[in-house]
Amino acid sequence: MHNVNTPLKRTPLHEIHVALGAKIVPFAGYEMPVQYPTGITAEHKAVRQGCGVFDVSHMGEFWINGPRAVDFVNYVTTNNVAALAVGQVQYSTILNDQGTIEDDCLVYRYADKVMMVVNASNAPKDFAHIARHTEQFGVTLHDATDEMTLLAVQGPRTASLLQPMTTTDLSAIGYYHFAEGVFAGEKAIISRTGYTGEDGFELYIANASAAPIWKALMATDQITPAGLGSRDSLRLEMGMALYGNDIDDTVTPLEANLAWLVKLAKGDFVGRDALVKQKEGGIKKKLVGFTMQDRNFPRHGYPVFYQGAPSGVVCSGTMSPTLGYAIGTAYLPAEGAKEGSTFDIEIRGKRVPATVVKPPFYKHASHL
Repeated sequence: MHNVNTPLKRTPLHEIHVALGAKIVPFAGYEMPVQYPTGITAEHKAVRQGCGVFDVSHMGEFWINGPRAVDFVNYVTTNNVAALAVGQVQYSTILNDQGTIEDDCLVYRYADKVMMVVNASNAPKDFAHIARHTEQFGVTLHDATDEMTLLAVQGPRTASLLQPMTTTDLSAIGYYHFAEGVFAGEKAIISRTGYTGEDGFELYIANASAAPIWKALMATDQITPAGLGSRDSLRLEMGMALYGNDIDDTVTPLEANLAWLVKLAKGDFVGRDALVKQKEGGIKKKLVGFTMQDRNFPRHGYPVFYQGAPSGVVCSGTMSPTLGYAIGTAYLPAEGAKEGSTFDIEIRGKRVPATVVKPPFYKHASHL
């Protein structure tokens, strides 16, 4: 939660968002555009069908330097960093000793260093959490969050629209890989990643490069500025977790459907013992995807009931702009987490049925 006494940060593109008529809201300690005059549904469709750009400069970036940078990141995250090729990215989780999730993150492997990308609201906490282990591995840790701008350009037309702006061959960058190059005359890390389920690139750039690159993107007249509202509905259609909604420090990756991020065989890492113990004892609850009929609108926080007994609340929920029906996530007892199983959600005092489905909710033919 944001401390009212701390002034909200602004991204280097703040004035541009305001000039575009964006609705600005406080989010993760920043003033962020939630939507532009086009509206959330139009922004959502632009990304699914064409190309949209998100200013996600609130995300946190840490650089890890030293000969044992890979070993260090392998120890503070659950996935296997050693398995990454140079120029490859992986999704992972950062755990505490209890095995619950401090954050989810991206790990970028360079020849001589590693970059971790974390959630904005967790960045200071994450930094302190992993910094305790730097001495053990002889690495240096640098928080570059305030020095970098991050733009996510997403949608099926992204590669063709961006290629004229860079000499880097975008077709040579595989999914979840990155390259260092020059984009619209500015130095950039060009990463084929995103949070929408569409093809696209994330551009990590110096703050001074933010406005020139944004202007170059807008000059195409074919890239729609998109805010946090459509980012949320896009990621939920793909069943992608949002920290603070679907995952937090009360759940483990095994409960959160993220067991694929946990590589127990790689050796010791923070939280490993707790996960081994939980695996042996059996998982009691699981994060599930669900759909609802009619015009029901499940919102975060609505009470959930399985076989009449309370089972937490709706984690994420929305009316899917692409599918035209309600989708969401919730934790259910393990026995109720099977596909096709039903449970109830309380909406305005009335219990309404929901059906468990396996995410992603939106499936489309793409290279992903």
